Amino acid sequence: MSYWRAEMAAEENSALRPRDEDDGLGAGFFLKLAGVVVAGGIVVMIICLIFWRAVYAWGFLGAFLALGAVLCLFAWLYDRRNPHT
Repeated sequence: MSYWRAEMAAEENSALRPRDEDDGLGAGFFLKLAGVVVAGGIVVMIICLIFWRAVYAWGFLGAFLALGAVLCLFAWLYDRRNPHT
């Protein structure tokens, strides 16, 4: 009798049912992710080198003013291409 109850409980409990086979994300996803991370690291390294060269040449205030000017230029271009409706 207890075997029958355990069998009924197993049928009602979805955690005891076999799950569908899941292949996961695959190797291609992780290779693309690694490529994006490496490319992002290279871009950040180049930006840091340019910023530290500006700090060396103009000091912190001049470097931050140059960085602010570049960011304002980027914001202006982005805003012109994507106007608010």
